[in-house]
Amino acid sequence: MTIESKTKKEVLCIKLTGKLDTQTSPELEKFLDENVSGIKAFEFDFKKLDYISSYGLRVLLSLKKKTDEKEGYILIKHMNETVRAVFELTGFADLFIIK
Repeated sequence: MTIESKTKKEVLCIKLTGKLDTQTSPELEKFLDENVSGIKAFEFDFKKLDYISSYGLRVLLSLKKKTDEKEGYILIKHMNETVRAVFELTGFADLFIIK
């Protein structure tokens, strides 16, 4: 998995490429921990994310809890059908803004 990011004021925009699974989720978790300071909202681009596992969902849920405390938001855009199905089956589609 690769992570590309840029910051726009209090919003961190993140593009993920590859798979967000048991092996790669710690990398995203570490990246978020190192870059969460001063950030109120997150915008994820999943256009090139092929797969997400329950471990990846756990990382996003943990981030959501921190973001809710700051009264921010998490936007996820450009999901493929496979990733969207995981979000819908697990109920995560109701937790995030999805476009």
